[in-house]
Amino acid sequence: MRDQKKAEAIATQRVQLLSPLLTEGLDPAKARQIKEQICEQAGISERTLRRYLAEYKAHGFAGLKPKGKAQSRTEEAIPLHILEQAILLRREVPKRSVAQIIQILEWEGLAQPGQIKRSTLQEKLAERGYSARHMQMYMSTGVATRRYQQKYRNKLWHSDIKYGPYLPIGVDGAKKQVFLVTFVDDATRLVLHGQFYPTLDQVIVEDCFRQAIQKYGVPEAVFFDNGKQYRTKWMGRACAKMGIRLLFARPFAPESTGKVERFNRVVDAFLSEAALEKPQTLDKLNELFWVWLEECYQNKPHSALEGNASPASAYRSDKKALKFLDPETIAIAFLHCEERKVDKAGCISFQGRKYEVGLSFIGCTVDVIYDPADITELTIEYEGHTPWKARELVIGERVEQRPKLPEHLGIKPAESLRLLTAALEKNQQRIERQAPAVSYRAVRKAGD
Repeated sequence: MRDQKKAEAIATQRVQLLSPLLTEGLDPAKARQIKEQICEQAGISERTLRRYLAEYKAHGFAGLKPKGKAQSRTEEAIPLHILEQAILLRREVPKRSVAQIIQILEWEGLAQPGQIKRSTLQEKLAERGYSARHMQMYMSTGVATRRYQQKYRNKLWHSDIKYGPYLPIGVDGAKKQVFLVTFVDDATRLVLHGQFYPTLDQVIVEDCFRQAIQKYGVPEAVFFDNGKQYRTKWMGRACAKMGIRLLFARPFAPESTGKVERFNRVVDAFLSEAALEKPQTLDKLNELFWVWLEECYQNKPHSALEGNASPASAYRSDKKALKFLDPETIAIAFLHCEERKVDKAGCISFQGRKYEVGLSFIGCTVDVIYDPADITELTIEYEGHTPWKARELVIGERVEQRPKLPEHLGIKPAESLRLLTAALEKNQQRIERQAPAVSYRAVRKAGD
């Protein structure tokens, strides 16, 4: 193992020596000048330098490793033409195992039975960059593993939910788990808002999202995982009302939400410290969290930011203008929306109450827009109609007369017997298409 590391270190030094000569389109005169400089600085002969260059072009990084006795035996164990065929077999079907490749080479007569050892071929394929792991990385259809970062603040926000500690917040003092919701700016890593909540539903996402927007304006886009707290009709409606693009991660691709996941691991340090304090209320836990967030994260140097700037200073120094919406627009966007079907009395049932919608919409499915904190009045939306208010149905002491049937639902007198007329015509067509029966009298006359 030690010899292998030493060989890789030597090969790395040799690659650095050759790097000025690997530029495409290098002028021959300039190449000679660079070779002279390399030989003088490294203390090697031009012949050695040419050998290094030839080995690198032929075998890549592995060709620059010092060739000991074990490596010489490995080279002799697999002839070059057989190794090239093994690489071709791996490229044709990346999921082919080394054992299958050896079997094919033996069946085709390219190698004698037992000539190629499995471990030897696996080592040579890995050196050339054709190991199963390498091929899987490039053949994968998932997202790229390269890191990315937006150019300016509020271009993209991430959010996630982290399971928190247990607190005695139950009615009977029983301990219940709390949940942390955070929104993080992609470009600056600033936590726009984070808070612990007592329940796990879409309401906690709504509250955190709303507070982040009120403090820092609206982003151009938000990026969520596929949790049911994010994939809601309310989230789609709210983002559409505020002009925010709604993006979701690909299923089974956790690396796409890596920034907020990384912050969640940092929060583990806070939870360890908070366990020593043993907060007994949710308010106390949030108070401790906000102090820790401000002093131990927001204003602390971040290695992923330019110049090791802190998230807070990176966000403040960004020249991108913030976009704020008026409170009424935000309030409308954060209203909830559900569907209800209008019954035969022109009413809908909503959270155990009856609301009058109108007889014109009997049997229709309407959108109910409401504020969860106040449902005394609902807003009803239906395609092709201006939104209107619906109040709770008041049942009086006396029965009222049944309202008249709307004109568009009334019975229209028939002008003709359309069904019987169409049936008669269809019957006539069937008779005309029916083949005539065979006449045996005509057959006997033909026989005579």
